[in-house]
Amino acid sequence: MEPNSPQPASWFDRIPKVELHLHLEGAIPPATLWSLIQKYGGDPSVPTIESLRERFRYRDFAHFIDTWVWKNGFLREYEDFERIASEVAADLARQGIRYVEAFYSPGDYRARGLEPGRLTAAIRRGLDRCPEIEVALVADLIRDHGPERAARMLDAVHEAREHGVIGVGIGGSEEAYPAQRFAPVFRRAREIGFRTSAHAGEAAGPESVWDVIRSLEVDRIGHATRAIEDPDLLDHLAARHIPIEVCISSNLRTGAVRSVAEHPVRTYFERGIPISINTDDPRMFETSLAAEYKLLVDALGFRRADIEALVLQAAASSWLPPACKDALGQRLARELAAARRAGKRTLQERP
Repeated sequence: MEPNSPQPASWFDRIPKVELHLHLEGAIPPATLWSLIQKYGGDPSVPTIESLRERFRYRDFAHFIDTWVWKNGFLREYEDFERIASEVAADLARQGIRYVEAFYSPGDYRARGLEPGRLTAAIRRGLDRCPEIEVALVADLIRDHGPERAARMLDAVHEAREHGVIGVGIGGSEEAYPAQRFAPVFRRAREIGFRTSAHAGEAAGPESVWDVIRSLEVDRIGHATRAIEDPDLLDHLAARHIPIEVCISSNLRTGAVRSVAEHPVRTYFERGIPISINTDDPRMFETSLAAEYKLLVDALGFRRADIEALVLQAAASSWLPPACKDALGQRLARELAAARRAGKRTLQERP
């Protein structure tokens, strides 16, 4: 092999993948973000593209949120969203990701005069440039904006659902904005046919997870890292088969867990709680789905067969219509089997 030739793709790279917890704005490739920063006059805190990496080091969850707000400040025009959607989709397709349910946060841009409907349409135009991957949209109603603004945003994204919006969620400050305050908004979301998710148990304790279950009646839960602290909650999640969108590297980088060894994903898996493995904000956390799967195997004792099961579980936990979900599951099963056979051939060919 030549010294500068690319490394061969690993099994983790080759297998097909499904992502259910990814924020579009957190997946912007560095070169694209750097270009946007330059478009709007640069920023002294990032004098070079290499310095972006240091900008994405976080002291805690609050510092991560501050960095998120800073980054979003360089998304100012509809064409910016069309561009990032196109380039994020192409980046994900290159990684073998077949289907994504991606959060986006239209409420963050109202102050810049960007209307949710037109912004959503711009994102869809960008996504449509990459037919190799299917991306559905989930609007983050944002806890920190409060329930009244969340209700208005729900109406706005309902009008834009023709652009592939299939659900809503809430991220942000759990402790400051308890989920129960958003109960009427989520009830309305269910009534108009949206699926629902909520970030919980990430920066707050298991009571926050109970809150989104009881008050919001969500279909899935994002993170739920601290559910591990309440045995009754684990029993409930397993008995009711409530899917959890697990984001390991994200939890490590924001300080939600102190080490990989302390992450509860293994316990959730062994308890039979439906989990999917996700990247959350992959370009802000310097990760990928392949890296997340490898972390499970290298650090937490998962086997390749377990990873295959998790890929299929992600498809089963998706919000696709039943026929489309079945078709995706069958496609993934075929591709996983092909990757398995290719891996065996590689082993046999080694001297």
